[in-house]
Amino acid sequence: TRLQVKALHKNVIEALVITGFARRYIVIIPRITLIQTDYPFEFKIIQFPLKVCFAMTINKSKGQSLSMAGIGLREKCFSHGQFYIVCFRVSSASSLVILAKNK
Repeated sequence: TRLQVKALHKNVIEALVITGFARRYIVIIPRITLIQTDYPFEFKIIQFPLKVCFAMTINKSKGQSLSMAGIGLREKCFSHGQFYIVCFRVSSASSLVILAKNK
């Protein structure tokens, strides 16, 4: 499920669901407490159960090296040079994912 963060609070995150059957719903994600007891001592971790991702335009990616990248080509690139730029931001083809429309 993909979410768009709308507000950050001390103990909760408000987010809009942007994929799946719950699309367009606002959800509240609470901080969770994890207690580790595998060690001779006990410790507590309090965190949000999220994985962060970032997005940028092709022009912003110029001059940057990325360990992994995904390209969303729902619309055509402005020029073939833009596609070239984004394909060579990663060091190997296995680190690149391209989402394009079928025609």
